[in-house]
Amino acid sequence: MKPELPHIARFEKVSIGQFREAAMKSFPDLDAGAVSAAYEDIALPRRATAGSSGYDIRTPFTFTLKPGEDIVIPTGIRAWIAPGWWLMLMPRSGLGFKFYTRLANTVGNIDSDYYGADNEGHIMVKLRMELDQSGAPRTFEAGTAVCQGVFVPFGVTEDDDATEKRTGGFGSTGK
Repeated sequence: MKPELPHIARFEKVSIGQFREAAMKSFPDLDAGAVSAAYEDIALPRRATAGSSGYDIRTPFTFTLKPGEDIVIPTGIRAWIAPGWWLMLMPRSGLGFKFYTRLANTVGNIDSDYYGADNEGHIMVKLRMELDQSGAPRTFEAGTAVCQGVFVPFGVTEDDDATEKRTGGFGSTGK
């Protein structure tokens, strides 16, 4: 018998303008046609199996990382998340075990109010390739799952008094 799970989120694409702006920062050598084609090919995150907790998030671009390098990947997606939940981004185990690649911040935290941020809640993933014995670079093809997202509930303290509204993206709540 399949358990009934709550439906607490929805993935969507960001606008083509937001995607183009972010893509040109990470991939300045791309032309507008390549960015538009990548946008059209973006697949919304999905679980691989009915028992999977994580939604695979894929890169819309092909890129190569050398040991010691990192890259910010504009995924082209955002998530509407119900209040009381957040999206935890984690590396895919195969990237770390096989290719010494991880999320630069180890775990990403996408809050429910990020959806309304100035950047449309665009989920960006920063990957870092650690040094390994081979020193060989690794190419990630467009469509490769680079991390996974799991929706997690959270609570607040009895005396919580947070009233600020989010406007920015990375690091905006610490300002």
